[in-house]
Amino acid sequence: MFCKTPTVKGESLLCSSCLLDLPKSKDHLTKNTELLNKFSSFQNVTFAYSFLKFSKKGMAQRLLHLLKYEGRKEIAYQLGLWYGEELAEQKLKDSIDLIVPVPLHSSRLRTRGYNQSDYFAQGLSEALDIESSTKVLRRKKKTATQTQMGKVERWENVDNIFEVTDTNLIKGKNILVVDDVVTTGATLNSCIQSLINGGADKVAILTLASAN
Repeated sequence: MFCKTPTVKGESLLCSSCLLDLPKSKDHLTKNTELLNKFSSFQNVTFAYSFLKFSKKGMAQRLLHLLKYEGRKEIAYQLGLWYGEELAEQKLKDSIDLIVPVPLHSSRLRTRGYNQSDYFAQGLSEALDIESSTKVLRRKKKTATQTQMGKVERWENVDNIFEVTDTNLIKGKNILVVDDVVTTGATLNSCIQSLINGGADKVAILTLASAN
């Protein structure tokens, strides 16, 4: 998918060489990650990890472009599986009750046809043997794309845009929120606030990629 070399039996999406070249962050091997600082206003956030490091014209950017704009939703699922297998070694299952993907607004979901975060969550769920649910959060406001926005504009754009659909699904639980890519952390901070207001005990963050 990246180098255009034909895959062989046993390879999925990426050849063995590209798989070794994935720009992994290795966040899960560090207790206090740089990403965690983006959510420092919440004492309830236990950890924040990204699978890949995002760089312009790099492998992570190419994979995300294929995933979001060329219909290759299987990328998110496979990366979720790979990352989940690594996280399983850290006994992550012991500290998480439920995986919750960041939802798209219904209009954007209709346009794209799928939510890439759902597929990332499915891969993680299978590898970690932790339930994943798309019924916890609803995106109640349609927001403008944040690609060209500055930091302040991003925060204003996503302020109070999520709501918990059923507090019984999360009350007293440790929730793992997953998203495709994090930049300023504005969207995820809005998710965290909604989950805590809805009764979640602890919240953790996993993203496919991080652009610091």
